[in-house]
Amino acid sequence: MADDAATVTARPENDVATGPAAAARGKPMVLSFDVEEHHRIEAASGLSIDPRLKADYGDRMRKVTEWLLGELAERKILATFFVLGQIAEALPKMVRAIAEAGHEVASHGWDHRRIHLMDRDGFREDVRRSKDALEQASGSLVAGYRAPTFSVVRRTAWAVDVLAEAGLLYDSSIYPVRHDRYGVPDAPRNPFLVRGMEREILEIPPATLRLGGVNLPIGGGGYFRLLPYPVTRSALALARRDEDCVGTMLYFHPWEFDPGQPVLPLKALSRLRTYVGVGRGRRRLAALMSSHSFIRGVDLARLQFERRADLPRFSLGAGADRGPEEAGPSRARIEQA
Repeated sequence: MADDAATVTARPENDVATGPAAAARGKPMVLSFDVEEHHRIEAASGLSIDPRLKADYGDRMRKVTEWLLGELAERKILATFFVLGQIAEALPKMVRAIAEAGHEVASHGWDHRRIHLMDRDGFREDVRRSKDALEQASGSLVAGYRAPTFSVVRRTAWAVDVLAEAGLLYDSSIYPVRHDRYGVPDAPRNPFLVRGMEREILEIPPATLRLGGVNLPIGGGGYFRLLPYPVTRSALALARRDEDCVGTMLYFHPWEFDPGQPVLPLKALSRLRTYVGVGRGRRRLAALMSSHSFIRGVDLARLQFERRADLPRFSLGAGADRGPEEAGPSRARIEQA
């Protein structure tokens, strides 16, 4: 099976008359990017990074983001950029350029700290500070949020309340998979209303494929780089054929399209997760963009509010004392609105 995306002949969904792609017609797909410098990745937490290397990573992040903007403009695709507040403060012209191109500027937090490293008041300030910096830089309201390392999990269920209080329209932080760093495996796989301890917000989870009773992550990032592209393409088509699928959220990072970046001294498993496939990332992204049409996350969120009464509801606060790896279907509280 060919692994290089350049060898894959991908047909747009609208050009296919039968099969999984045909069943996915009319189901929006969101292309999103988590904009952060490479040294902020979770695998590098605890490492001592030379300030000169941090500056280099920052410059490379800016250049790759500008490259992404060019690729999107060439294909007339609108995307969602989840940007750190610190980056908005340091690079306001870049953030303004994202917004002026018609893309959505959403929040990825202030400085890429995982939520469980903060208390409720600290997280409230993190959200407020990031939202304010992004809105000042972009000149537009921030409607969406994605937590660093998908750290909205059961033990941080209170974060949902904070996001709702901040007036955000939607969140995209709950990954319904089992993972050693994150995940709520019993959460719905498609857009749903999530309740924290007291409040609720619309949740748009990254794409998964249900196979053998297990949710497989296919939403992007490392999975996009590690799996052969034809496997990813087929998995997305199958997931979108699901009658419950109403939209698909994909996510990537600028550093995943920068094969020349300096390599961090990571442990073996983290090194595999981080660097395998980076060299073919741009080709694969081009194949993906040529095979689908896309909308912004905020647009998908608005579509869901039109059918709010039909959305499933899920209580993240139930069993909030457990870690993500301990959450099981037996304790899930899912009900139809």
